[in-house]
Amino acid sequence: MKVLLFAWALMLSVGAWAGAYEAALPGKLHTDPDLCAYAPCREVLPAADGFSLRKGNPPYVEAWRGQGAQRALAGYVFLSTDIAEIPGYSGKPLVTLVGMDTAGRIAGVKVLKHSEPILLVGIPEDALVRFVRQYVGRLASDAVRIGKGASGDDADGVDAISGATVTVLAENQAIMRSAYEVAREVGIVKAVARPAAKLAPFHGRMPWSAMLDEGSIERLTVHPSELGMVENGEPYIDMYFGDLVAPDVGRSVLGDAGYERLLRDLKPGEHAIFIAASGVASFKGSAFVRGGIFDRIQVKQDHDSFTFRDRDYLNLYGIEALGAPRVRESGIFIVRDAAFSAAYPWRLVFLANRVDKQTGSKTFENFEREYWLPERMLEGGRPHVAKPEAAWAPVWRAKAWQIAAFALVLLAAAVLYALRDRLARRASHKDYRWIHWPRYALWAVSIGFIGFYLKAQPSVTQVLTWFHSILFRWDWQLFLSDPFVFVFWWFIIVAVFLVGRGLFCGWLCPYGALSEVAYKLAGAIGLKRLQFALPKHWHDRLKWVKYGIFAALLAVSFHSMGTAEKLAEVEPFKTTFLVGVFHRTWPYVVFWGTLLVWAMLSERPFCKYLCPLGAGLAIPSTFRNFALKRKSECDSCHACQKGCGSMAIDNVGRIDPRECLLCLECQVLYYDDHACPPLAKERKHRQKAGLPLTPIGANGYFTPVRVIPIVPARPAAGPQLAPLPVAHPAFGRARWLFEEAKFHLLPWSAGFAGRQGMFKAAGIGLAVAVTIAWLLSGTGRIGPASVIGWWVGWSIYEVASRLVHLPWIKEGRWWGRDFRPGTRADILAYVATKNLVVGALLFAVLHSAGVLGLLGRLESLQWLH
Repeated sequence: MKVLLFAWALMLSVGAWAGAYEAALPGKLHTDPDLCAYAPCREVLPAADGFSLRKGNPPYVEAWRGQGAQRALAGYVFLSTDIAEIPGYSGKPLVTLVGMDTAGRIAGVKVLKHSEPILLVGIPEDALVRFVRQYVGRLASDAVRIGKGASGDDADGVDAISGATVTVLAENQAIMRSAYEVAREVGIVKAVARPAAKLAPFHGRMPWSAMLDEGSIERLTVHPSELGMVENGEPYIDMYFGDLVAPDVGRSVLGDAGYERLLRDLKPGEHAIFIAASGVASFKGSAFVRGGIFDRIQVKQDHDSFTFRDRDYLNLYGIEALGAPRVRESGIFIVRDAAFSAAYPWRLVFLANRVDKQTGSKTFENFEREYWLPERMLEGGRPHVAKPEAAWAPVWRAKAWQIAAFALVLLAAAVLYALRDRLARRASHKDYRWIHWPRYALWAVSIGFIGFYLKAQPSVTQVLTWFHSILFRWDWQLFLSDPFVFVFWWFIIVAVFLVGRGLFCGWLCPYGALSEVAYKLAGAIGLKRLQFALPKHWHDRLKWVKYGIFAALLAVSFHSMGTAEKLAEVEPFKTTFLVGVFHRTWPYVVFWGTLLVWAMLSERPFCKYLCPLGAGLAIPSTFRNFALKRKSECDSCHACQKGCGSMAIDNVGRIDPRECLLCLECQVLYYDDHACPPLAKERKHRQKAGLPLTPIGANGYFTPVRVIPIVPARPAAGPQLAPLPVAHPAFGRARWLFEEAKFHLLPWSAGFAGRQGMFKAAGIGLAVAVTIAWLLSGTGRIGPASVIGWWVGWSIYEVASRLVHLPWIKEGRWWGRDFRPGTRADILAYVATKNLVVGALLFAVLHSAGVLGLLGRLESLQWLH
């Protein structure tokens, strides 16, 4: 163990990242007009001699070559985050500098900074450099996709970085979208005119609330917390906007006279929208001067962007609609581009500076809201609009057969496990082929197909990402971008709650299978005499190491996901399947080799003692739905315990679902009348008495020759500190729901009173505080660290309370009534899993019902913030 810890520390110390990962960029890079004073513009456009200041909207820099009369435009340089802030796997964008020539061809790409944990360790920076080089020579108007096409025409495909699908999808969008928008701004790419809207005749003026309800007016609100600022009870900006040319909207907002005057002023092909706003910020922006550009707002329609100058702006002195809110500023903006059409959806984009709380640096962030005229306001209704394909969809389509094959493997594993009773009955303690061979086949497929070919080895970093997504921001695209990991994780989640971690860890984990194969091959080539298992008392101590590693990684991830990713190299998964052993520096090789030698001499040591992923899956495994079969005699018989390779059977015969890898050998003994002591004893008795050997039933005993009373199983040994919960005689659906809610949410027994009442009151107060903290976190008023602190504090209190007053957990189904005494580990696992699920469901329900948004807007709750 000391050798492993030393190798791990050495591996991390030499694996420090010195490239673009979290690079310290100049604070003025995103704001100073002289972009090229802070960015290596010549590296992405080598043909240029000089560069202008930032100009245009979206902003770009003109690049020139030559001097005097020979001076000529060489192209353009721009920063991707000035145009399209597309988050990667880390939730932060990759800051990328792009050069483009005058023909719209990309001349160079350089990643200045990224926060992708997958590129911190495991995948070298060269992989990212090679990836972005593929864009050199491509036109801004090209539809570049990730991966090669099945048709053989690979001109529009680029090779991905294996194992970093989310990262490359985000970078692909950032490069191509920013190039297209700059090319559109400078006139290289010409927009295609859309068919003009045919507006329905006037029906009547409408009140403000009715227009909001039907979507003829939309609302975009940005809070200070979304920009890294302190909340002060007032939105940063709260904007209402809509189409003014549609008669029902225009006459309602402007009145009849104002609407007629607007139509007279508009030229053919022009359109008008209005914006009315309140808050601490202005939509006019800092550059609103004569001849200037409104740099805070844009209108986007598909890939086309429409910006506004002072000549495109008209004052809006008042809103005529009944019930209109009081606003601080309002205006009318004229869209003069024929490419715009009110018949199609468009988006209002508000650009603001976001302040990084740690560095104080400012970056641009876009907030947008879609607008589409209601169908009744367009003659013939809304036209059919093909929505842009999600970035992850082509990945799934390109890998359709691999996904289907992978799903079949998972289905085969599920079917084989469902047939475990039949397989166990066919096997015996002298012939385990019926349960070994199916697992051997799955191990081979797992190592070769899932591990080395698909590179779909799950990792604890994905668990950490899920925690962050639940607490901060859920993004389905983040998970859908890697189809194999996405499918695998859904299978794992279902399997964990049905049968425990063992189906994945023992049957399908590529690294676990490799470890098992190494152990068996070592025994087959003559190393069996060197193989060993740790004494039970040492195993029972060391098995907690993996839980400590998992808890440490989770805690560190909330401080720094990059640091947590570094520490997650305790998993040798990347070295084995993603990068390759011989593509890593020597400390990684030493660490990997040490684990391999240990695996050859002891059965699955990494899985038992070090694997943080296994620990994360073990915690909810306490509540698997279907348990392995046991008999009442198992509390004193140690036959299965002696042969358990995962050492998951304790001294009273109970199988710990958190440690069990589902080898099923104990189930073979369960039905074996020559190996199971109670069965062997009954077999000998019957043979001696001349009684027939009847079939062995599902309960693990010979079918009775005559009807005999069933002796109830002896209860498991454990502290009898509180009365065991029992089902009520009239246990109806309503009472069941009440009892379930009481058991899962209140950690106190019915007789909890007296001098311990203060303890109870403290718990109730803490529970209320936790609830308020969750609600305020959803509105962005309390930081994530505060919420996590409350959650952990309540969980610790609940564990302490349940150990004293409700030391029971349910065996199997959460909704069942099969209780048993719980150990400390059982109660810890129960509380951690239950509170995480309750918290996630609470957020989902409150968010979908709009409660969180409502709370964020209520001035009466500002004192809570």
